[in-house]
Amino acid sequence: MTSRSSIRRLGAPLVAFFLTIWPLVPPVHAIEDAAKVGVVSFGLYGDQGVFRSEATGAAEVVAGRFETGPINVGYNSKKGGRATIEALTKSLQTAANRLDPEKDVLFLILTSHGSPDGLAIKAGRLTETLTPSRLRDMLAKTGVRHKVVVISACYSGVFIPRLASPDVLVITAADDKHPSFGCQDKAKWTYFGDAFFNVALRKAVSLKDAFLDARSLVRKRELREHFEPSNPLMAGGADVLPLLVGRP
Repeated sequence: MTSRSSIRRLGAPLVAFFLTIWPLVPPVHAIEDAAKVGVVSFGLYGDQGVFRSEATGAAEVVAGRFETGPINVGYNSKKGGRATIEALTKSLQTAANRLDPEKDVLFLILTSHGSPDGLAIKAGRLTETLTPSRLRDMLAKTGVRHKVVVISACYSGVFIPRLASPDVLVITAADDKHPSFGCQDKAKWTYFGDAFFNVALRKAVSLKDAFLDARSLVRKRELREHFEPSNPLMAGGADVLPLLVGRP
């Protein structure tokens, strides 16, 4: 993510780094036979608060749009945190254990800085890189068939070849050759996170519609601010999209 000049905070120290909660928004109109969506949302780079804000805000929006099961939110700070590869592995499995492996959907949100190698993780002095291959293996071990992966980071299109399939929908803030924008420390959202979660997904009928709206919003903003377009991408998910029925 290139710089340019919620879930309600509960105040307890535990909440500063990791939340495991149940749906924040009660069903408005329960949809018969709708798939339950388990959400895991991680802000991986602790040196900038925008990733914490985006991870919590995105989980809140998804919880408000779908029939939600378990919600796990993790993030890091400059002092440390629990949004690590190990913690992500455990959170994915915890969420998966509460889902029907054939009927339900595991919805993963990752927000951080990115490179052609993968996603940067920074928790105090700890630094790691989450590679596409590592994430693919982590998701496969959950045992949940249908998944959505949304990655808000520079060069995040690098994850698509490893992850996308008919059972796995992948949405990225950029292609594999471009940065994305908006990762100022005190910002609430990145450009893509704002367009996709905060604007488009709140009103769109489907994830596909939300993505198309968000892509247009991001491109217009980038061109207006004289940035080379980041080219958000969506791939895979032919068998996942029909399961995701948004609340009216």
